[in-house]
Amino acid sequence: MRVLLLAGLLAGCATVPPASDVAPNVPATAETDPVDTAADAADDPAIWRNAADPAKSLVIGTDKKAGIHVYDMKGKRLSFTPAARLNNVDLRDLGGRVVVAASDRADVATAHVSLFLLDTAAARLQPLGRYPVGTGEAYGMCLWTRASDKALFGFVVLKDGRIDQVAIDTAGATPQVKTVRSMKVATQAEGCVVDDRTGLLYVAEEDVGLWRFAADPAAPVTGTPIAQVDGRTLFADAEGLALAPQGRNGGYLVASSQGDNAYTLYRLPGVTYAGRFRIDGGPIDGTSETDGIELALGDFGPDYPRGLFVAQDGDNAPETQNFKYVSWEKILKALGL
Repeated sequence: MRVLLLAGLLAGCATVPPASDVAPNVPATAETDPVDTAADAADDPAIWRNAADPAKSLVIGTDKKAGIHVYDMKGKRLSFTPAARLNNVDLRDLGGRVVVAASDRADVATAHVSLFLLDTAAARLQPLGRYPVGTGEAYGMCLWTRASDKALFGFVVLKDGRIDQVAIDTAGATPQVKTVRSMKVATQAEGCVVDDRTGLLYVAEEDVGLWRFAADPAAPVTGTPIAQVDGRTLFADAEGLALAPQGRNGGYLVASSQGDNAYTLYRLPGVTYAGRFRIDGGPIDGTSETDGIELALGDFGPDYPRGLFVAQDGDNAPETQNFKYVSWEKILKALGL
């Protein structure tokens, strides 16, 4: 019933491709060292861009059974911070102070957020503690910096579809994390991303589709459905989300279409279908069953002149799972965008 309702609300909202629509392959340029734990372990990446020296940018990736890694632009692991059951991760650079937040699933009865500072020179994470959010199992996690006052907020997506918004203050000796409101989708959700320009939160309800909420804590808690799991443009499970902002409110929203090992692009601000691609071809193996994704625009060096796309690889056999790096420029070229 929920899917039918969403389909009705979405009528006329997105451009549906023809049945013959093909997802081109885009090869990975690099891949990270595999995580140390077996089975389903690697989960979600975040990217810090070094504007002064793009080649020294860093990628953070979670191992949801062991902790959190920091990688360089070649995929070499530079450091590892042990932590039990960190799932999704995001970061914000607050004037040179890089705050990293991860959803913490160690206590399935009480959701937590784990906070870190990224030492960009040493490529290491400094733990700031773990903070309770509310009842339930923490799953997804994304951050938002409010444009008007640079206040930092986090969104913790609970496994049952509840979304708890927390205000995060790291100015003092001890961070302060306070739940300020809750929202809800009907079934399991995980991936989320916030557009800092527009104050819009995007959430992936895995078997249903994508939702948009106003990110400000004073805004209504009702979401708007924007894209459907339809078996053509987006396949269940809909997982990680990422943004490629352009101008005041344009660009692309990217979703991991886990069910068919692809990635779907939607053109902003209207969230209209723009194309799909897969990561495959070249000397590095492709990706499959991707959970988390991240995208950062800008110059990351000659291999990534317009931006870096990072995707978790759910099957990196014969080694354990890892993350793949892809040129955003090559993705756009493959899709004719």
